[in-house]
Amino acid sequence: MAGMQFDLTDSKNKTFALPINPKEISIDSSTVDSTVSVVKLGQINLVGDEKIRSIEISSILPVKTADVHYLSVAEPYKSGQTYVDKMTKIYKSKKQVRLVVTKTKISFKGIMSEFKYGMADGNAEEFTYTFKLTEYKPHKAKKVKTPKKKKKKAKVAKKGKSRSAPPKKVGRGSKVVVNGRLHAGSNGSGPGLTERNATRKISLIAKGAKYPYHVATLSGGARGWVSKSSVKAV
Repeated sequence: MAGMQFDLTDSKNKTFALPINPKEISIDSSTVDSTVSVVKLGQINLVGDEKIRSIEISSILPVKTADVHYLSVAEPYKSGQTYVDKMTKIYKSKKQVRLVVTKTKISFKGIMSEFKYGMADGNAEEFTYTFKLTEYKPHKAKKVKTPKKKKKKAKVAKKGKSRSAPPKKVGRGSKVVVNGRLHAGSNGSGPGLTERNATRKISLIAKGAKYPYHVATLSGGARGWVSKSSVKAV
């Protein structure tokens, strides 16, 4: 078509036209389909989402554009290497480029995912090249904040009556105050004198006896057996 151009615009919004239009162009569009078997129906096709589209172009570049009369643009770059360098730069940038075919509705934006060039059939007068543009769909990872766990406040005991301290344990060797009658035996035999606020120490213990504690003076002098209620630890 007369006057048609293939314009490439890079990420810096700089545009250049391919010096020779490719013979053909096609946009590859398809969907992700799957085939399943259904009872009494046989195989059916489940149509999926659209795949990423792509477009591929193959053409030639004159080594010296001044020597060629079949150009598609009025003011080309003088050297085919200039076009090769520009497309190589676009490919390496990994940034989006837009291809617009004038006099058509074709306007395709994507990443140049493939680019190759060289010479064919021993012809040193022109480069051959192929590039592929792959559609780019912008996406961005979204940060999801993990909710902070609220710190549990330490429970504070309500004010009330203070608990009395637990009684001190009485054992062999414990220092005690005795208020009670002394006995000669732990079974209560031989009742004797009565101690009044006397500071003593436990010298023997008879578990399960009626008068389980045998008390003595602090210097070790035996006094006798007394009941459990008669002693208090100090």
